[in-house]
Amino acid sequence: MEDRTKEDLLEDLRKKELEIQALKEQLKNQSKNLAEVCTVKDLASHPILPRTNIELDNKSIARYSRQLILPELGPKGQKKLLSSSALIVGCGGLGCPAAIYLAAAGIGCIGLLDYDVIEISNLHRQVLHTEERIGVPKAVSIAQAITALNKDVEVVPYDFVLTSEVALQLVSKYDLVLDCTDNVATRYLLNDACVMADKPLVSGSALRYEGQLTVYHYQDGPCYRCLHPKPPPPETVTNCSDGGVLGAVPGTIGCLQALEALKIITNIGSPLAQSLLLFDGLYGTFRTVKLRGHKSTCEVCGDNPSITKLIDYEQFCGAAATDKDTGLSLLGREKRITVEEYKSIRDSKTPHILVDTRLPVEQEICALPNSINIPMKQIDKEKSRDIIQSNLLSQGSKQVFCICRRGNDSQKAVLELSQLLGEEYEVKDIIGGLTAWANKIDSSYPVY
Repeated sequence: MEDRTKEDLLEDLRKKELEIQALKEQLKNQSKNLAEVCTVKDLASHPILPRTNIELDNKSIARYSRQLILPELGPKGQKKLLSSSALIVGCGGLGCPAAIYLAAAGIGCIGLLDYDVIEISNLHRQVLHTEERIGVPKAVSIAQAITALNKDVEVVPYDFVLTSEVALQLVSKYDLVLDCTDNVATRYLLNDACVMADKPLVSGSALRYEGQLTVYHYQDGPCYRCLHPKPPPPETVTNCSDGGVLGAVPGTIGCLQALEALKIITNIGSPLAQSLLLFDGLYGTFRTVKLRGHKSTCEVCGDNPSITKLIDYEQFCGAAATDKDTGLSLLGREKRITVEEYKSIRDSKTPHILVDTRLPVEQEICALPNSINIPMKQIDKEKSRDIIQSNLLSQGSKQVFCICRRGNDSQKAVLELSQLLGEEYEVKDIIGGLTAWANKIDSSYPVY
């Protein structure tokens, strides 16, 4: 009777999930109607027309009065803002504050590009999105927030992936670009497109408690390639999804990106054209590092550039142009098992040990019972080998299974432990990790 009741509940849950998904699709379609979404097909037929002969009416004077009375800006600067355009690439933790402050300041036209939809995990830092708009395209969501704040701003949401085929065409439409993305391939793509279109690039990044900000290709400053001619190895790059971030940190950097854009458009102050701003949110400190100027030998902005057209940046960087987990493939199938296969091993009480390679703080969130926590950075230590061998001895087994959040670090752990323990031990990883366990085995298990 108890099993039947559980099945009934699971069936009810599946039905509710289908109903929720249908409602999300309805909301998504309604949201798209509220903001005209520009697709790749629409790009050529959707020009951003320059605004000329801007005059300040009484409404504008009242709205922008607090910045109009700034001597450095004044009515002349406000007219520049109203006649300008800015493209924001990435509508997440950086893009939200950048977009709303540009709209509040009166930028005439704001383009918003992001192909992703809102998830609940976004809301702690992507503060223009709401619970009601989960499942809605992020660009559309920000467009709605901007329109609610300032109806005089023309806003164009682009709901597609930025590629080498369309980047130059899109970037050329705007006065400047804000890089609010979270992956290396898109950073190189935006940099090269901005250099070729001769547009300033306001670049921000945030991870954990720290943020960085600079302006590329402006006032004889360097472009991104001047400083980073070659991309870093993909395995050394960490994004917010893997490394975490405190929401106020991208909020701070996003606001500063908006500030840099406003300074560039109105030609006031000293933009960070040859400086890198470093922010440490944990200690509340800012420091500025001087950058070398434009590099004459740079492959894209140098005197004799070897890169004269946009290339395949995913191939160049060896990584996808996304902050989503794309999944590593380091092991053959014989070294891997599915979560269903592992559940059978647990249910049959076959002697083995389970090594959880996540950080201790992640184990505090959730963990499978009887797992041994050895963080990935410690997996190759002799102490780790001794712990594993001791537990195997007590179990009377030589089977080791490794698990992590999504099935990436666990593969690396298998490679390390196979060498550390030797051929007499059977070491395998669990495909998809704890996320797969939650999706396929236990729907009550938390996903983070």
